[in-house]
Amino acid sequence: MVVGLNVQKIRRAQALSQEELSFRSGFTRAYLSGLEAGRRNPTLLSLAKIANALSVDIEELTKRPGKNAQASAEDRAVKARARRKGKS
Repeated sequence: MVVGLNVQKIRRAQALSQEELSFRSGFTRAYLSGLEAGRRNPTLLSLAKIANALSVDIEELTKRPGKNAQASAEDRAVKARARRKGKS
């Protein structure tokens, strides 16, 4: 459940749709929906692919949210967007 919520928060903070994350990660939108809803348990390889697609460390997907979880997710999203723009 924690992983799914973290994926959803980071994805939304980066203004990505499930469809766009699906394209970037190679997983179906249905799989990502199930993951975010807590109906799927990802493997370590799946976590690595999703983390790479979101430009975050796997640790960000697995850690329990704290007081400033939303703010830090948004900060990471801003940094990830900046990194992606720099690679273009």
